[in-house]
Amino acid sequence: MQRVKAVLLSTKFYMQVSAKLIQLLPLQTGTGRNGQWKKQDIIVETDGQYPKKICISVWGEKINESLLKPGNRLKIDFDVESREFNGRWYTDVKAWKLELESASAEGGAPDFDPDELQSSNEEDLPF
Repeated sequence: MQRVKAVLLSTKFYMQVSAKLIQLLPLQTGTGRNGQWKKQDIIVETDGQYPKKICISVWGEKINESLLKPGNRLKIDFDVESREFNGRWYTDVKAWKLELESASAEGGAPDFDPDELQSSNEEDLPF
């Protein structure tokens, strides 16, 4: 089952994916007009019948080496942004929050089937 979710909160649109980290690309560093920067590109793979690989960029202090280990299952909140340069379009997938999937599942709401809340037999009511 692929788990990619898009949510619109107020006027802010964000996306989230749960996937397995399969590869770390070389760390990139440099100096810009705002000072030093570093970027870690990671490759994750979704679950499901047709798994998808996604290259996601993690910037600056969001690079957490304890989380970024191949084999870890991650829950990643990210933004997608495209820009045009010389008539061609380029798209970036930038992570703004990463957690181990098991840690996020413990703190989140439990999974449930809404149909289980529907009762056709009114004698099930406790009052």
